[in-house]
Amino acid sequence: MHKPLDLLVFSDLDGTLLDHHSYDWSPAKPALEALKKAGAGLILASSKTAVEIAGLRADLQMQDWPAIVENGAGLLAAHEVNTDDCTQYQQLRARLQQLPDDLKMHFTGFGDLSNQQVAEITGLTESNATLAKQRAYSEPGLWQGSDKDKKRFIELLDKDNITAQQGGRFLTLSFGTNKADQLRLLAAHYQPQITIALGDAPNDIEMLEAADIGVIVSNPQSSPLPMLAGESEGRIIRTINSGPVGWNATILDLLARPQLNISENL
Repeated sequence: MHKPLDLLVFSDLDGTLLDHHSYDWSPAKPALEALKKAGAGLILASSKTAVEIAGLRADLQMQDWPAIVENGAGLLAAHEVNTDDCTQYQQLRARLQQLPDDLKMHFTGFGDLSNQQVAEITGLTESNATLAKQRAYSEPGLWQGSDKDKKRFIELLDKDNITAQQGGRFLTLSFGTNKADQLRLLAAHYQPQITIALGDAPNDIEMLEAADIGVIVSNPQSSPLPMLAGESEGRIIRTINSGPVGWNATILDLLARPQLNISENL
């Protein structure tokens, strides 16, 4: 069993730790350094693939920590760079092909797109888009049909235990676990005194509510999240600034709070 921690932080990436447009995380450097100094752990939790997150995790110098990949459908162990088993993804793609034509025509997944097309819709470079297509557990895509058809689409997939999670940009389909499930598993393993989760999109809600402290990061590109469980009591808070700027300010503020018993290590 890992040595118990004072603090374990779980963070979404796009629109949260990463700028929505540029994918830059540099404004969060002061808070990232403060977390390291405090001996806190940082678990990246994203819809990104293992190979995408592995590179970013290395840039952040957080390789000692596992990462939650593909919206919680899988885990990337510390120091690993990829997962080789793509069975779940192949099963998922096969089930999508079995849906009625009038429904599947409205969903365009990454598996339907070229590297260049993924780059165009995400703003990634083509080389990074190639990494985004190396999926093992889930299929993100664009829904371009009506809300009524979307409801029917999700209901049919649910019969095969395929869940749909709406992120800031994509509807992501997967079998099984989500970010909140992985947070609970990792918290049970590392036994932190306090968990903090940060996110900006609907697919982050359960993770935010599962943490001791949830942080809704402002995202002007999408509609604000609704009032969440625990928000009226102050257990869930909202940032003023968006992306890594808001992430940085809020983490520094939380680390300075006496009730976290972290500030003496800074």
